[in-house]
Amino acid sequence: MQTVKLSNGVEMPILGFGVFQIPEDQSEKAVLDAIQTGYRLIDTASAYANERAVGNAIRKSIVPREELFITTKLWVQDMGYEKAKAAFQKSLDKLQLEYLDLYLIHQPFGDVFGAWRAMQELYQEGKIRAIGVANFQPDRMMDLISNSGFTPAINQIETHPFHQQIDSQRFLEANSVQIQSWGPFAEGKNNIFENEILAAIGKIHQKTVAQVILRWLTQRGVVVIPKSVRKERMVENFDIFDFELSADQMQTIQTLDTNASLFFDHRNPDIVKWISGMKLSD
Repeated sequence: MQTVKLSNGVEMPILGFGVFQIPEDQSEKAVLDAIQTGYRLIDTASAYANERAVGNAIRKSIVPREELFITTKLWVQDMGYEKAKAAFQKSLDKLQLEYLDLYLIHQPFGDVFGAWRAMQELYQEGKIRAIGVANFQPDRMMDLISNSGFTPAINQIETHPFHQQIDSQRFLEANSVQIQSWGPFAEGKNNIFENEILAAIGKIHQKTVAQVILRWLTQRGVVVIPKSVRKERMVENFDIFDFELSADQMQTIQTLDTNASLFFDHRNPDIVKWISGMKLSD
């Protein structure tokens, strides 16, 4: 598996498996299937309500723990120093792990600095191999870097052919932050799987639209975490390292960029209020 090296030297698979929107009663089998397929990066979150099922799959897998890269995330209601410490331990217990490979602040709201201080301590104690954030716009990222003195290893943001985050990636790279994509397939919006440009490129390489998208992202150095509950799709998504897109093909895909989210704007006050009010089930 191809890897990226984070700013602290930790190596992370460039292709992983995400479990967002996979119900808990399906998550254990899905993660076991993903690991059997060859995935080693597994991405979950306390907000997904399936950490326990993910942990069961990890425990049942025959793959040694040190070969896996496990990510989970801290939700808004758990922001702040003390609450972040407690939420981390709760996630660790559900996952049935002794350490995490990556822990992310899920949203840029609430007591970010208190939570970040707690995460730094957990990192320094060896309980987390790397810490980072998700959904941080460049201004929020620079605020955190400048005023905490500790740069996140990762920023996980919406990144797909219709919202390519080219300027954001350039900014993150300049500040030694690895970009990671959520929603690489835009959750099927804009008929992405029938897109003529992507389909035509796929036909040239005898690959599916999904494979073209994942190859395009990984060639850009973007870490991706596609999800599926169907093993044949997991296998398909994993099979992207035996072809390469040309510079012209990469440029053609760039023409699809709308430079706007297909989901929500984290700077919209109504969205901030909505996300901040979301309560997690235990």
